[in-house]
Amino acid sequence: QVQLVESGGGLVQHGGSLRLSCAASGRTISTYNMGWFRQAPGKEREFVAAVRRSRTISYADSVKGRFTISSDNAKNTVYLQMNSLKPEDTAVYYCAAGVAFAIVSATQYDYWGQGTQVTVSS
Repeated sequence: QVQLVESGGGLVQHGGSLRLSCAASGRTISTYNMGWFRQAPGKEREFVAAVRRSRTISYADSVKGRFTISSDNAKNTVYLQMNSLKPEDTAVYYCAAGVAFAIVSATQYDYWGQGTQVTVSS
């Protein structure tokens, strides 16, 4: 079992940057696929980015070229660097861990953090 704690959210202007962190405890992140999801008010939780156990990385089309997912096994932490932020990126961002092959579906993840709010002003 793994526990996940996100941090780094906040209020930023359109075009700004934030870096989210997801600190894991209990088990090493290298044994999981690690994903970032987000959920805006009134919308379903959507896939943002993930790094597989094999180290391959996937991004949602909406964030390609702007967001970068990375991991530091020594710190047992996953990051999401978000650049060129837009108002439509406003959401609660969640970190998740799982072992299923399908990494873009929230239902395929077993462990979730509590989320961190990201608000992008126009």
